Amino acid sequence: MSRSGSWLNVVLVEPEIPPNTGNVARLCAATRTKLHLIEPLGFDLDDRRLKRAGMDYWQHVDWRKWPDWTAFDDTLPPEAKLWFVESGGPARYSDARFSSGDYLVFGRETAGLPEQLCHEVGDRWLRIPMFNDKARSLNLSNCVALVLYEAIRQLGFDGEL
Repeated sequence: MSRSGSWLNVVLVEPEIPPNTGNVARLCAATRTKLHLIEPLGFDLDDRRLKRAGMDYWQHVDWRKWPDWTAFDDTLPPEAKLWFVESGGPARYSDARFSSGDYLVFGRETAGLPEQLCHEVGDRWLRIPMFNDKARSLNLSNCVALVLYEAIRQLGFDGEL
């Protein structure tokens, strides 16, 4: 399936680690996924580590920076479907039924998403299973890759976008 323009959205709420955001930007460029960055960011956008991780892909990323969650949320169409990926969610990410135009929302590396926001989306609060209770979390860019590619697979991924 060949696609032009963005068909999915990745939202990073207050990301803190430049290389993670750079890696996510690179992933978004490769999959034609729109990237939304919600401030405050834990780095400057001209951070060399951000640019290095994103390599020369930033020019190919459809992205937007938002001053805060409210500014982002206020612009969403009424039919927008947001999926919050955070530990403790009632559903596994692989059980979700994604649609074109969905928003995959991820929180800060150190604190995740606010629990109140997660509760508001109910069964669209997704978790990624972890099998070692001594492991606190997975890397943010790895989580984005897992969930984004599951959504792409469901939407008819055949190896070419």
